[in-house]
Amino acid sequence: MSGQNGNGSGERRVLGIEQRPDGVAVVRMDVPGETMNTLQGNFAAEFAQVFDDLDKSSEVRAVVFTSGKPDSFIAGADIRMIQAVKSAAEAAELSRTGQRAMARVASFRVPVVAAIHGACLGGGLETALACHARIASDDKKTKLGLPEVQLGLLPAAAGTQRLPRLVGVRAALDLMLTGRQIDGRRAKSMGLVDDVVPAPVLLEVACRHALSLAERGKPEPRGLQRFAAFFGKRELAQLALAENPLGRKVVFDQARKQLLSKTRGNYPAAERILDVVRAGFEAGFEAGLEAEALAFGELAISPEASQLMNIFTATVELKKDRGVDDAHVESKAVHKVGVLGAGLMGAGIAYVTTHLAKTPVRLKDRDDQGLAAGMKYVAGILDERVKKKRMTRMERDRLLSQVTPTADYSGFHDAQVVIEAVFEDLALKHQMVKHIEAHGHPKAIFASNTSSLPIGQIAAGAAHPERVIGMHYFSPVHKMPLLEIIVTPRTAPWVTATCVELGKKQGKTVIVVNDGVGFYTSRILAPYMNEAAWLLSEGVPVEELDAALMDWGYPVGPVTLLDEVGIDVGEKVGKIMLGAFGDRMSPPPGMEKLVAEQRFGRKNARGFYLYGDTKKTKKKRVDQSVYAVLGVTPKPGATPKHELAERCALAMVNEAALCFGEGILRSARDGDIGAIFGLGFPPFRGGPFRYVDAVGALDIVRRLERYEKQHGKRFAPAPVLVEMAQVGGTFHGERAVRAGARVAAQESARVRV
Repeated sequence: MSGQNGNGSGERRVLGIEQRPDGVAVVRMDVPGETMNTLQGNFAAEFAQVFDDLDKSSEVRAVVFTSGKPDSFIAGADIRMIQAVKSAAEAAELSRTGQRAMARVASFRVPVVAAIHGACLGGGLETALACHARIASDDKKTKLGLPEVQLGLLPAAAGTQRLPRLVGVRAALDLMLTGRQIDGRRAKSMGLVDDVVPAPVLLEVACRHALSLAERGKPEPRGLQRFAAFFGKRELAQLALAENPLGRKVVFDQARKQLLSKTRGNYPAAERILDVVRAGFEAGFEAGLEAEALAFGELAISPEASQLMNIFTATVELKKDRGVDDAHVESKAVHKVGVLGAGLMGAGIAYVTTHLAKTPVRLKDRDDQGLAAGMKYVAGILDERVKKKRMTRMERDRLLSQVTPTADYSGFHDAQVVIEAVFEDLALKHQMVKHIEAHGHPKAIFASNTSSLPIGQIAAGAAHPERVIGMHYFSPVHKMPLLEIIVTPRTAPWVTATCVELGKKQGKTVIVVNDGVGFYTSRILAPYMNEAAWLLSEGVPVEELDAALMDWGYPVGPVTLLDEVGIDVGEKVGKIMLGAFGDRMSPPPGMEKLVAEQRFGRKNARGFYLYGDTKKTKKKRVDQSVYAVLGVTPKPGATPKHELAERCALAMVNEAALCFGEGILRSARDGDIGAIFGLGFPPFRGGPFRYVDAVGALDIVRRLERYEKQHGKRFAPAPVLVEMAQVGGTFHGERAVRAGARVAAQESARVRV
């Protein structure tokens, strides 16, 4: 009943048993040396030993399974255990081992009740599902879910079979295909947990429930009729449709069609979840378990899962990254934040600061009208959370009161950090800096949300440039996960550390990059969008171009993105990039005509697509008149789909490599996360740098050189890629190159050693 603690200090118990006088045995899981419980390599043997011991005791009338951690139940399986498997057969056997461990719980002679507080995810929820009942705390820290699909996997300890039988297929597939997490109240409403109680009484209520089950008998497993819940009244008028082979085929085929419309075939785990659920539906529980094990084995060694697990590992590392190399640098406490500009960005920043960072905000705009719009935007986000029952009306009012509007600088004297989100005008930003230095906190950090202007230029207008930094958020702020922090050579390390800590509290994944025009994300987006413009100028139809990039894995196509961001905004940023980088960013002739025609995109309902009738058609339609403005004739099918995607994607990848070679990035890890979380680079491809590693630098260089011959210098391979191709270097792994360093010099050093 003891397990290796993993740090070489000997054997320590992972599962402990407390026998209560009332006959309830409380089993507590507490992985030594870890802040959260995870299922590790020896978990099945631990489960078997503990329940064998309990089985021998005549005093045990019921069992309550809980956690010894203060704020975590079980956060899932240890991802390192999965990454270590070498074959599909080995991974499948790992799944079967987990299934047997859960079966030991499910078949135990007396009732087993899970007392859940904190994260109950993946294998943690599968453990709870194996129990005969579940009681959850009403604490906000309690989250239940099966997020395996986000790692390119599926639940592999009988979760694909037990969850649908408990809550119905519709709710089960929603959880498994999205990986979303739900709180205790939502879990109770769908039948996932039996009761939700305050955390202080959780254990006692679970014990009473367990004894009650012991008195009246364990609940019987629910039958397959619960699968009908997936289809609803419209899709399934009669249960009989789902109980005959033809009906099952129709409904599962329809579900697959809807799934593929979202994944476009790029995420095999989602499809395999459907397959495995269907197998259990049609052939029974045991057949479903074997299908689950085989599918898990197949997925665990897939390139998609490998890349998605790499992303997960990178985000965990970034949570520990303070943004500075000196371990002695300390961040400063931030008790109040000032925000300049109450537009969508400023209001969004105010929301995440109050709601997630729990820090009050002083929001400034130039007039009452602007302030009213900003406050309305914040209130709208909060109202949506109330509507979805994610917060109470009282909580909403309290949070809204934490954002106080002003048309002057009153209330900025005690704001340790001031974030400006005003127009992209250098003179205006200089003015903001001077005003904060005059009216703000004597040691206030001035952070700019600019998306393209170098922070060094903004800092040039400051009396204290060491306290000027970039905090580049993405729109909409409350939904986009990335925060790109930009530092100049003069930025003080404590300023960086403070802003990184604030960003994490705002719920962001934070990367720190060095200063330069466009920094990292805006810079690599520019050539991607520019190449899309070149393809349009060649007569590629708008819908073909968007579809090609979505098929390659981007969430939206580049033309749709340009309409959303604003064609006029794109032109302004394009001019800045052209001035900084020359021919590499040269746009095709004719694009300026769009702005001259006042085609700004969605904002004024005049862009590449038609707006106003999408609710009726449920599908956007291209505004065919845009071709005449551009002076081109559409040529459907003239350019192969893979070439459309490759030209745009390689433009982004090549620019990312240039940023790496120039030292804009601190690491390839940050570059991958920035592109995925900020710009929608396909996660299953791992980011620009892992994509290069997967394809090979030599192959990437050859593709770029081929396009360079066809289309010009904008495809000239980045020097770091050329050198990597010559010496077999990579961005990750044992032969990884350093950001900002010449590869050849590193390779030479290796040879000398």
